[in-house]
Amino acid sequence: MTEDKYTKAIAESQVLTDDIAVKAAVDKILGDHLQENMNEEVYKFLFNCIDLTTLRSTDSPRSVADFTEKVNQFDNEHPEMKNVAAICVYPNFSQVVRSVLEVSDVDIACVSGCFPSSQSFIEVKVAETALAVEGGADEIDIVLNLGNFLDGDYEEVCDEITELKHACRDARLKVILETGALKTAANIKAASVLAMWSGADFIKTSTGKEYPGASLEAAYVMCQCIKEYYEKTGNMVGFKPAGGVRSTEDAVSYYCIVKEILGEKWLTNEYFRIGASGLANNLLTAIWGTETKYF
Repeated sequence: MTEDKYTKAIAESQVLTDDIAVKAAVDKILGDHLQENMNEEVYKFLFNCIDLTTLRSTDSPRSVADFTEKVNQFDNEHPEMKNVAAICVYPNFSQVVRSVLEVSDVDIACVSGCFPSSQSFIEVKVAETALAVEGGADEIDIVLNLGNFLDGDYEEVCDEITELKHACRDARLKVILETGALKTAANIKAASVLAMWSGADFIKTSTGKEYPGASLEAAYVMCQCIKEYYEKTGNMVGFKPAGGVRSTEDAVSYYCIVKEILGEKWLTNEYFRIGASGLANNLLTAIWGTETKYF
């Protein structure tokens, strides 16, 4: 490929980047499909797609162990339901979760690469990622280097993702675009394309920290990019909204976007995740019909 392969890959994408048209497309999907998907079967599926997350400054080995025990407890008390997809923690707690977690079909996800700012030396990011995987992480969530992206230094952005993908070894790599900082459909498309061509196994909307979290418009653009990438390469890339996805209706809205754009193949927690802390209890409340504060 030429030296300008990054700009070329973005230019070749036919994904819609008109913000007004994107919003109209989202409104139509929800208008046509939201209510039909507000049902117990979908709620249970969405619960099984949650990356149950604790990312607080006050997290400690004891608090993370207790958090993990709740997932074990849920599995024992509710064998009729599929559990959450993963427990997501800071990388220094990967060994804690690995030692406490007893549920074989719940993965361990760690944020890494100097989350949430992604501001540090690449050597530090690589070391952090490698240590998280060594400690037991099945999945790594990193933040795309926003500064380099907004400067147009796409080669640096892609090289960093590729290097961190290598540091993941067998763990899956989720690349967080921080769509609230990217703002426009055009930027979100460009970031999605670069992340996928650099080896992302998932693209994720947001950290939920410094900038606005997930939006349905960002999800629409990202899912269209995933679909286009799949049609070009045959590779399925997962999608994860995160940051502010709290209510049952929020979660079902993202489900509608994924279902209508990507189809049934993506309706599995191997390719669809939701990053959340409060959502689990809200979904359980909707499923069981009584207010629940399990997690």
